[in-house]
Amino acid sequence: MSLLLAINGAGDNWAVPPWRARFAARLPGRAIVEPEAALAAPQSVRYAAVWKPAPGLLARFPRLEAIFNLGAGVDALLEDATLPDVPICRVVNADLTKRMTEYVVLHTLLYHRQHARFVSQQARKVWDAPDQWAASAVRVGLLGLGELGRDSAEVLGRIGFRVAGWSRSPKEIPGVDCFHGPDGLGPFLARTDILVALIPLTRETRGILNYKLFQGLARDGVLGRPVLINAGRGGLQVEADILRALDDGTLGAATLDVFETEPLPASSPLWSHPRVTITPHNAADSSPSAIADDVAAQILAHEAGKPLRNVVDRTKGY
Repeated sequence: MSLLLAINGAGDNWAVPPWRARFAARLPGRAIVEPEAALAAPQSVRYAAVWKPAPGLLARFPRLEAIFNLGAGVDALLEDATLPDVPICRVVNADLTKRMTEYVVLHTLLYHRQHARFVSQQARKVWDAPDQWAASAVRVGLLGLGELGRDSAEVLGRIGFRVAGWSRSPKEIPGVDCFHGPDGLGPFLARTDILVALIPLTRETRGILNYKLFQGLARDGVLGRPVLINAGRGGLQVEADILRALDDGTLGAATLDVFETEPLPASSPLWSHPRVTITPHNAADSSPSAIADDVAAQILAHEAGKPLRNVVDRTKGY
């Protein structure tokens, strides 16, 4: 039986030969095949390790038993109407979670400690030390309290930030003010100075980061104007609304790791906006070795009769 490797991604982390070598080392004796070779013997394919595979590809393997998504987001997979009815396992590992927390904490601290001001002062050779508020004066809101949101919330709380979170269903996290459901979104936004988006992309959340939502954020915080950090999915945001909100003062700044179209087109005005920080969808780039370890272990456990872990609930979209 073989493992199909179907990867469509940019950057070194998505280079196919290293992924093939990782799985060959962890699953000796098995064929690790790319789509062209797999389609020559579709009956032999039992598992697929994928990132944004071509729509319709996975439906061509009648004996497929499980799909392992090599990144955290499964929205691209679920948009394929031909996707076979087999378990989809998403990446959930400590390495990915820690890297996302690093990113969230880094960019929260950059706004908290007025980093952009000091970069500007250095360029102008200006020595000026403004008043610096304590972390406890800043209200951070995590939009999404899954594995990633929970860990970020806990670390931000230890630093001293006033942390809250919103989720679809009720959650309890010590030291975090938890809001949930449609009725909880407004109060959550109203107490938030820095909004961190970490929710999955579903039918309900597509376009949620829009002008109306930005208008609901706090206006009385020490930052002066609220800030957006989106390290979730590009489909969550309406980029025209982000630009509008930045230009009219509804938002003070934005850090964006994900975009409606990736790579971000050179023509996008986000690239040159003075209050936008752009990173190339690498907030939680996990160790490929750690992901390969997890996928290989799941395959071996499945063949030993054990249940698969982190299986996507297709009705929820994550």
